Amino acid sequence: MDKAKLRKKYKEKRAQLSPELRDDYSLDIANKALELPIWDREYYHLFLPIRRLLEVDTAYLLSILNGKDKKVVVSKSDFSSHSMQHSLLLDDTPLRESSYGIPEPETGIAIATTAIDVVFLPLLAFDTYGNRIGYGKGFYDRMLRECRPDVIAIGVSYFEAELSKIATNDTDIPMKYCITPTTNYQF
Repeated sequence: MDKAKLRKKYKEKRAQLSPELRDDYSLDIANKALELPIWDREYYHLFLPIRRLLEVDTAYLLSILNGKDKKVVVSKSDFSSHSMQHSLLLDDTPLRESSYGIPEPETGIAIATTAIDVVFLPLLAFDTYGNRIGYGKGFYDRMLRECRPDVIAIGVSYFEAELSKIATNDTDIPMKYCITPTTNYQF
């Protein structure tokens, strides 16, 4: 199945989940994250969910990261260059929803992409080879290319992996792990 068809399929699948089930799945994903061998790192990039797109709620992951005294990094997207600027998320970091519905820091302590150890990735679908489909703008693939080679890229998904390989191109960066409510995939 091509990327456009997969995007449509998984947007429809998300829309069929009740708010309660999405919340339960988001909590399950955070709990499954505790099983991964990633907790000896320092800087964790976390996406803040776009509510209207019904993304996985990362508030539970944020609670875990804060409870483990990890440094949490969030981004502000620049749609003209398809790039992101990263900031440390502190208790007093002001957040504002962008015109795209993305909660972003208004100000903050800048963090270099090369400082990031772990990146939690939003996605619509993924396969058993570690390939993911996002919304098609390439923000996270660009970001991952700027990270150190040892960065750990982790997708989070309400749904299990596609068994057929997703078509990729030279700019797509595969994940190391993907977390679903029931399974931790390692690639």
